[in-house]
Amino acid sequence: MDQLALLLLLLLGAVVMVPVGERLSLPPPVLMTLIGVALALLPWVPNVRVPPDLILPLVLPPLLYAAVQRTSWRQFVANKRAIFLLAVALVFVTTAAVAALAHAMVPGLPVAAAVALGALVAPPDPVAATAVAGRLGLPRRMVSILEGEGLFNDVAAIVLYHVAIAAAVSGSFSLPSAAGTLALSAVVAVAVGLLLGWATSKLMGLLDDPTLQIGLTLLVPFAAYVLAEEFHGSGVLAVLTTALFLSEHAADADDVLGRLAGRTFWEVVDTLVTGVAFGLIGLELHAVVGTAAGRWDEFLGTGAAIVAVVVGMRLLWLLPAAWLAKRLHQRRDYDEDIPMSWRETVIMWWSGMRGVASVALALAIPFTVDDGGDFPARDEILFIAFSVVLATLLIQGLSLPWLVRRLRVSPDAKAEEAFERELAERVLKATRRRLKEIEEEEDLPDELLEQLARRAYDLGARICPDIVADDRRESHERRVARGKRLQHIHGELLSAARHEVLAVRSEPGADPEITDRVLHQLDMRSLRGTLPPDRP
Repeated sequence: MDQLALLLLLLLGAVVMVPVGERLSLPPPVLMTLIGVALALLPWVPNVRVPPDLILPLVLPPLLYAAVQRTSWRQFVANKRAIFLLAVALVFVTTAAVAALAHAMVPGLPVAAAVALGALVAPPDPVAATAVAGRLGLPRRMVSILEGEGLFNDVAAIVLYHVAIAAAVSGSFSLPSAAGTLALSAVVAVAVGLLLGWATSKLMGLLDDPTLQIGLTLLVPFAAYVLAEEFHGSGVLAVLTTALFLSEHAADADDVLGRLAGRTFWEVVDTLVTGVAFGLIGLELHAVVGTAAGRWDEFLGTGAAIVAVVVGMRLLWLLPAAWLAKRLHQRRDYDEDIPMSWRETVIMWWSGMRGVASVALALAIPFTVDDGGDFPARDEILFIAFSVVLATLLIQGLSLPWLVRRLRVSPDAKAEEAFERELAERVLKATRRRLKEIEEEEDLPDELLEQLARRAYDLGARICPDIVADDRRESHERRVARGKRLQHIHGELLSAARHEVLAVRSEPGADPEITDRVLHQLDMRSLRGTLPPDRP
C-alpha cells in the first residue's frame, strides 16, 4: 500500500465513522484514532512521511476556521474570564509543570526543549473536545467554554512552543527577547487577520457566484496562516481573527443559497480533515514504537508520569478557577457562561483531550539545531507527546459519554426554551414591522394583507409554538397542517418534473446544457420551498 492509497482509506474512514459513531454513541475522532492504531499494527501499511514544516499550515487552518463557524464573538466576550483562566493561564501552568518534570526525568533534556514539550502537550484539542461534547447534549455554556478554550489555548501554546523551539535550536534564551517576541507575534497576527478579513469581506461582495465565494473562504484560512508566519506572527491567531471578523461582518441575511452551500461545504471539509488528522495520530504509532525500541521501561515510566501531570494539573487548576469565576460572577453579575456545579466542573476536566495540535507540533520539531547536532531528546519528546495524546483521546474520549450519563449532566432546557421564545417573538415583531412598512408603501387588497399577516405570525409560531395564544392555537395548527400537506404535494410535483427532465436528458438529441439549466431552476424552487398562496 502506498501513501496515496492510505490517504484515500483514511478519507473513506472519516466519512464512514460519522454514522458508525452515532450508532455506537462514540465520537468519530476517537474511532478514527483507533483505526489509525489498527492500521499501524499491520505490517503492509507504510510509515507516514509528512514533512514537519507542512503539518501545521496544512492541518490547523481549515480545522480552526471550521470551528469558528460554530461559534460567535459574543460567546468569546461572555466567556472571557473562563477562557482566560483555561486558555492562557492553564496553558502556562501546565507547560511549567510538564517542563519541570520532563527536565528532571529525561537525561540530557535542556530546559528549552522541556518547555517545548510542555507547550505542545498543554492545549486540549478544540476539535476533539467539541466533537465529543457537542454530541453528548451538554449545557450550551459548557460547549461554549470548551470551544473558546480550544481555540485560544492553541494560540497561547503554539506561540510559546515556537519561542521554546527557537531557544532550543539556537542554544540561547533571553526573557525580554522572548516577551517581545510573544507580544510582536500577537500584534502582527491580529493586524494580518483584521486586514485579510476586511479585504475578504469586500471581495465577497464583488463575487455574486456562491461557488466562487466558497472557494475564497477555502483559501482565506491558509492565506491568513502563511501571511502571519511570513511576518513572524502567530498563524493560528491570524486564522482565528480572520474567521471571527468574517463571521461578524461578511454575513448576508438574504444569501440563502450561499449560506446553505457554505455550511455544507465546511462541514465536509471539517469531517474529512478531522478524520485524516486523527487517523494520522494512530498511524504515527509506527514511529513512536521505533523510538522506544530497547528502552520501553524508561519511556513508559516517563510517559505515564507526564500523562498523570497533564490530566491532574487540569483538575487541580479547574476546581479553584471554577470557584473563583463563580464567586466573581455572583458578586459582579456578569453575563457570563461558567460551570455551575461540581458535576459540570468534572465534565470540563475530563473533556481535556489532546489531539491534532499536539501531534502536529511534536512532528514539527526540527531534527537538528544550529550547530549541526541532533535536536536534544527528540525521540523522547515524540514518545511522550503521543503517549499523552493517545491516553487522553482513548481513555477520556471513550469514557466521557459514560461519565456524562453517570453524573446526569444535561442541557438547561428552561434556558433554551426561554431563548427560543424570545427569538420567536423578535422574529414576529420584525416581520410585522416590515409588513406595516410595505402596507404604507403599496396599495394592497385587504384579503392579501390578511394572508400576509397570518404568514408573518406563522413565521414566529413555527420557531416557538408556545407564543401562539390559546384562542388562536387551533387555527394556527390547521394552517400548519394544511401548509405541510401543500408542501408535500408540491414536493411530489417537483419530483415528477425533475424525473422527467432527467429522463429527457438521456434521450438522443437532448441538449444537456438546457436540461441542466431547467433542472437547476426546479432544484432552486424546491430549495426555497415555494408554495401556492394560502386560501382563507
